Amino acid sequence: MFDEIEDKYANLLVNRCLDLSKSNSLFIHYYNDNKSLIDKVVKLAKEKGIDDIYLDEIDKVTRHEHLSQSLQEIEKDSYFDCHIWDEYAKKNSAFLMISTEFPHYFDDISPEKIAKATKKGRVSRPIYRKKQAINEISWCIAVMPNLIWAKASFPDLSEEEAYEKLFNLMMMATMVDTKNPIDEWNKFLNKQRKLVKKLNDLEITSMHYTNKLGTDLYVGLPQKVIWECAGYGDNLIVNMPTYEVFTSPDYRYTSGIVYASKPLMYGGALIDKFWLKFKDGKVVDYDAEVGKDILKGIIESDNYSCFLGECALVSKNSGVAKTNFVFGETCLDENASCHIALGDAFPECIKGGFESTRENLRAKGLNHSTNHVDFMIGTSDLNITAMTKNGEKLIFKDGDFNI
Repeated sequence: MFDEIEDKYANLLVNRCLDLSKSNSLFIHYYNDNKSLIDKVVKLAKEKGIDDIYLDEIDKVTRHEHLSQSLQEIEKDSYFDCHIWDEYAKKNSAFLMISTEFPHYFDDISPEKIAKATKKGRVSRPIYRKKQAINEISWCIAVMPNLIWAKASFPDLSEEEAYEKLFNLMMMATMVDTKNPIDEWNKFLNKQRKLVKKLNDLEITSMHYTNKLGTDLYVGLPQKVIWECAGYGDNLIVNMPTYEVFTSPDYRYTSGIVYASKPLMYGGALIDKFWLKFKDGKVVDYDAEVGKDILKGIIESDNYSCFLGECALVSKNSGVAKTNFVFGETCLDENASCHIALGDAFPECIKGGFESTRENLRAKGLNHSTNHVDFMIGTSDLNITAMTKNGEKLIFKDGDFNI
């Protein structure tokens, strides 16, 4: 069963999420726990004529050993240097990243070390990050389980039973459990495009988020803002799964307080039960019951990581939400819930963004940061009132679209 479903998943990734027709090479980043899926992806890619395939394989034990070093050693350690990503970005390679979590495996590593290693990885691949941001390369982040994640999720089950349960939930969330996943995603994305058109036609200038958790947040949007979804412009699916429609706010005009509705995993560490308070766009106060030091590291990563770069709307009835399960992995959990992100914005979310300089984008309200960290704020009672060209409109009611 696993073998057949993995075949369908590999086919979805290679033949729908990525565009290998525009590249002669493929870069794959993954943990060796997911080697079975990668073997299938490589086989399909070679059948499409891709012979230059770089396998950026990570072993969790080795990574833990490197993270156990001092901050100074981590800063100098070539293990965390991702310059090889730039070498493949120069070739306009396609990039596939497989996301998997190891709950509690890195609990004995200090938040400062995790933040240092994560930041070094991001800043050491500027060419990749630039080409990714302006969609010059094909890329996709997809999810897969592992035994540690499965056992942590279902401790009362055997390893085999836990893995099967987590695997099945993920295949449900990615629609791989359907007869033809590619057809199902195409149908869904057609519906998403209609939502995007309605949002763009409203010409929204600001949004007010409220719920019973205590969220009372105002977010301003740039002039001529553009809403997007997967498959909207280049027709690719950069996250698997993806159930969001999104845009970038004007980073200077966020105010109020927002409460996270789900846990956030960052670099293998947990942040939970946290809130952020904004004034004039900037985080001015925050707290967390779990992982406050890690949250602090995100907010203080650079001068602009304390501002917002994304607002995303997700129905409480999305494919991930219907699993009724908190995965503890951002790529999945953000697609069960509305979310916002600290840090870097998306240039495609304003007219002419891809052709603009960073300075021009920032002048128009789009944030630029070395970080981009999504966290979930959606609840079943979340309401969002938008200011539009025709006045106020409740665009999101009780956790679902109202347009």
